[in-house]
Amino acid sequence: MEEILNYIGIGGAFALAMSGALKAMGKKFDPFGVLIIAFVTAVGGGTLRDILLEDRTVFWLTEVSYIYFIIAGAVIALIFRKRLAYFHKTLLFFDAIGLALYTIMGVQIGIEFELSFINCIIMGTLTGAFGGVVRDILVNEIPVIFRKEIYATVSIVGGMIYWGLVKLEVGNVYAQIIPIMLIIIARLFIMYYKVSFPTIYRDEK
Repeated sequence: MEEILNYIGIGGAFALAMSGALKAMGKKFDPFGVLIIAFVTAVGGGTLRDILLEDRTVFWLTEVSYIYFIIAGAVIALIFRKRLAYFHKTLLFFDAIGLALYTIMGVQIGIEFELSFINCIIMGTLTGAFGGVVRDILVNEIPVIFRKEIYATVSIVGGMIYWGLVKLEVGNVYAQIIPIMLIIIARLFIMYYKVSFPTIYRDEK
């Protein structure tokens, strides 16, 4: 299980690094800026998770392979930037993959630490979504999680499904693939059809 979780984490780091790099290039950052945004996007959620969990070292300080895959994601995005004609669509695709993989990873770590159901879901949502929050703040945008677009809700629902499948002792492969695919498909569906929550605002008088 630990080895599978590591592959999921590395895949999520690579996808979110691509997402961060594409966002930075869309803002016309220099190569160093692209690398920094890619890095914080990939490690932001997992770093916060590990800080909150007692007796857990921040993952990328001990598992150097994450850093290599993050750099690889940023470099690939830089090299093939001219071929990635639709930056926004490509960004959203990699962001959906990263959200899905990191959500499952966060929930599983919560289960391993014997956290309650709600705290496992919080760990999954933080791991999946917080890197995107840091990315958007650094590029001077309102984080997508705070806008009307449905983002964190997908992570929460996917995390709940994963938690339920684990508790029902469904095989690891199915327990992971089902919520991962549901999160990715749901995010792509929501983006394609522009499904969103209503905006809440206060009238100024």
